[in-house]
Amino acid sequence: MRVGVLTGGGDCPGLNAVIRGIVRKGVQEYGYTFTGFRDGWRGALEGHAVPLDIPAVRGILPRGGTILGSSRTNPLRAEHGVRRIKENLAKAEVDALVAIGGEDTLGVAATLSGEYGVPCVGVPKTIDNDLSATDYTFGFDTAVGIATEAIDRLHTTAESHMRVLVVEVMGRHAGWIALHSGLAGGANVILIPEQRFDVEQVCAWVESRFRATYAPIVVVAEGAMPKDGDVVLKDGSRDSFGHVRLSGVGEWLAKEIERRTGKEARTTVLGHVQRGGTPSAFDRWLATRFGLHAIDAVRDGDFGKMVALRGTKIVRVPIAEATARLKTVDPELYAEAGVFFG
Repeated sequence: MRVGVLTGGGDCPGLNAVIRGIVRKGVQEYGYTFTGFRDGWRGALEGHAVPLDIPAVRGILPRGGTILGSSRTNPLRAEHGVRRIKENLAKAEVDALVAIGGEDTLGVAATLSGEYGVPCVGVPKTIDNDLSATDYTFGFDTAVGIATEAIDRLHTTAESHMRVLVVEVMGRHAGWIALHSGLAGGANVILIPEQRFDVEQVCAWVESRFRATYAPIVVVAEGAMPKDGDVVLKDGSRDSFGHVRLSGVGEWLAKEIERRTGKEARTTVLGHVQRGGTPSAFDRWLATRFGLHAIDAVRDGDFGKMVALRGTKIVRVPIAEATARLKTVDPELYAEAGVFFG
């Protein structure tokens, strides 16, 4: 059997560990051969394929990013997209495809498998940790660690100047990174997309912190919205999945805090630094296990499924189910963090 592998969507720490796990077990235990498609669905759409073997995956476990490259290409919107993908898979003699990605990448895999008979297995990847069918996605732990370290560092400079520091982290629809890093980093305010925030209340928390002679740290997810406003957009452009580019809520909030309180406020936007660099030990462990179980699903012919973490076990769930809804922060969980606000 020849198995195709692709990584789609945003890059993420741990992608290479998945590729390594798939190839090592597939070659050593099942005698499979592998083809990697470059730049996500774009490679499958355009037929840009490269051979994958054990020497190709040697030494990639600690590397961030993906050796196959990635893109936000949506082949379902391309002219004759499904037909072109099926033709390119046949041309490369690929019998099954492992798609590693988040909601959008796996959504394409679900459609191809469910409606067009393309044998696909999915592996969940997103630093946002917002796929409902799995307890954790790899990449999330690394992103939280990076954000937490940044918050730790910002405490000292905030207190040196007695100014407000607003830290903007990733999180379009789900505030998992903001919640985890904010709580771990001792933030005084955490704002997430699931709960619209009151700017006046944020300012009250900020002033309360100053009265205690400490400089406040405000952590805000990029998709967080004020009660009387909307998301802040970087520009009006959209990717091929229809997503707008978010960024700027941190800068907007810092200006509002400064205007309303008279306290100096600055913004730090962590942006893509959260997605780059060496994956954490947990993400390497999880990504490797996902890879091993994904190739087992291929061997079993269990297509249309995604591997998922439930407790400490790896299970299989329908890809369509995994992408049907996002996993968002529960209000009760968010309320726990409120003890430390202000």
